[in-house]
Formats: sequence, C-alpha cells, structure tokens
Amino acid sequence: MTDRYLPFRQVAKDLGVEALALVPGCNFERLYRKSFSSHERPLVVFIPAQGDPAALVPNLELRSFDLLNFEGAVFDWRDQTGYQGAFEALAAHLPMQSVAVEGQVMRVFVHHAMAKAWPQLTIVDAEKQISGLRLRKNAEEIEALEQAIRISQNALADVIKKVRPGLTETEVETQLVQALFANGAKEQSFRPIVAAGENSARPHAHARPDYQIQAGDALLIDFGARWSGLCADITRTFFVGHASDEAQEVYQTVLNANQAGHALASPKVTAHQVDDEVTSLLEASSYADRIRTKTGHGLGRAVHEDPYIMRGNHQQLDTGMVFTIEPGLYRVAPDGFGVRIEDDVLVTEDGCRSLTTFSRSLTVIG
Repeated sequence: MTDRYLPFRQVAKDLGVEALALVPGCNFERLYRKSFSSHERPLVVFIPAQGDPAALVPNLELRSFDLLNFEGAVFDWRDQTGYQGAFEALAAHLPMQSVAVEGQVMRVFVHHAMAKAWPQLTIVDAEKQISGLRLRKNAEEIEALEQAIRISQNALADVIKKVRPGLTETEVETQLVQALFANGAKEQSFRPIVAAGENSARPHAHARPDYQIQAGDALLIDFGARWSGLCADITRTFFVGHASDEAQEVYQTVLNANQAGHALASPKVTAHQVDDEVTSLLEASSYADRIRTKTGHGLGRAVHEDPYIMRGNHQQLDTGMVFTIEPGLYRVAPDGFGVRIEDDVLVTEDGCRSLTTFSRSLTVIG
C-alpha cells in the first residue's frame, strides 16, 4: 500500500524536523478528502518523519474522524475536561523536539497548547513548504476546477440577462448567488463582489443596498463556485446601457494586458516575468496611475494560494499549476470606475490553457 504521508514526511526531512502538524484546512482536506470545522475545538494530526501518525480529536468528532481510516493513535477530549490533557497524553506517546506547522492556518491557542505539552519543542513555520505540495494540480482537481468554473459561467450568463438600470447592487448579488446554486454549486468560493459605478473602482468592494445601477455604469462582478473543494474565481466587467469612449479605452487596455499574460504564461517562465509583462503594458498606457494590484494569484482549494503572480516572485511556473490573470485599472472618484478581467489558467507543457471561457469582449448589458 502506498504511504499517503510520504510527501509530508519528505517535507519534514527536508526541514530537519521530527514531524509536521496539520490542522483542518486546505492541506488536511487534500490529504484526507474530508473537511472539519475547527471552531473553538482543536483537531491536530501529527505526521512524523518516520513512524505512524497520531491525532488529537474532539470526542464529538470521533465518528466522523473514523471515516478517514486513520492509521495511528487517536487522543480524544471532551468540552467538559478540556484539551490540554489530551495534548499531554499525545506528547507522551510521541516525544519530539521539533515540529513544522502551517503558519497561516494554525491558531495561536493551539500553538500554545503544543508548546505547553512539549516544553522543549521548537515550532517551525512551514506554510510555504506544506502548501507547496498543492502547487501542481492532479487530473481530479483540474476536473473539479473546470466544473466549478462551468457552474460559475452559466450563472453569470443567467444573471446579466436580467440586469437593468434601477436594480441595486445587492439585488444583483442576490440573483447571482441564487443562480450559482440553481446551476449546481454546493458552496461559494467567497462572497461575490458586485460593484457598479464608482464602487467598481474599489477592488474588494461590497454590494450596496441603496445604490441603483445607472445607464453608463461599469458593473464589475467577481465571484466563483466551489466544487469538490476546488474554487473558481472569475471577474468580468460589463457596461450598462452604453460605454463611454474613456470606458472603451480603459477596457481595451486591460484586455490587452490580460491577453499578454495568457501569451507568456508557460513552464520555466517566472511569476515575476508574467506580472512584469502584464503590468508594463498598463504602465505604458495613459492610465498608469490607476494600477492598484498585482496580476494574479494561485487558485485551488484556497481562493488565494501560491504561486503569486507578482514582480519579485521569481518562482518558475510548471505544468499543473493554476493561477489567475486579472489585470485591472481603477479610478476612485464620483465619476470614476474600475475594470478587471480575470481568468483562471492552467499551465500546460507548451503554454497555458484558460479554464475560463466566458467572453472577454467588451459587453454592454441592460
């Protein structure tokens, strides 16, 4: 039988630590194909460089934890007695001097409980190395991503047919969420961004219940469905009723940058090179002062993960990596607006393939 922990054991060996600690999150879910909610209750799996794993599990989760076919010892605890005793029992079972943890996921109180149970323990942040095991997507994950994107695009097509001046951003957001689930989504990747007019110039805007969309507004929609744990993340910017000359020029500039990213992304090219190519096009335009963000980010079980497509990140792209190409230009002012065009792309042997197929052409709706 293949040891499913081999990649994690290798990370531990490479880092020179005795074990890794995983908590519920993307890495845990990819390993076990099951998800758990942490809330106030710690659940931790320890994977030693050699030997059987061990786990600390809330008693009320034991029956669910059984579904993982876990290979090692399990130490459970109840709310009434607290978790520290279980940590100390696990420490007696698995004595160690060093452990690597997911620095962006492990919560501080769990860190403290570990430090108390193993007083001499050196705790190393190995977020990049552990999450790096998810960098290259396998066939199953790519299929799930494609399904998440297909659902998202179908929902978007349904919603833009209904957009009219007079609707509020919140009403469009509600229609979008309903369309996602009507098209088969089980979860959302994140709360959608639906932003019109000057609000579209805020990259992470919130829908307003009191703003009615007007003719001539840019309408930026950034959203995605989640399927089998994998996230879609798509942005399209539309214009309601008509698009001004300035809007058309800005849109074409962003589209050119988006297309340049698609053309360059390929194995051996670095994330820095892709962002530099895309951002240089924006900087050479008349709208350089409207640049607010990098070109993109990795996409998978988390909406934002490695590789980050930004200047200064000289990580080489490789086959199986998935990331976004999402250049944008934003002008915050009473008559301002923003444009972003975001695609999800897969690095292939000879370039990249856009998993996102929704039209990128300037589209007037309503």
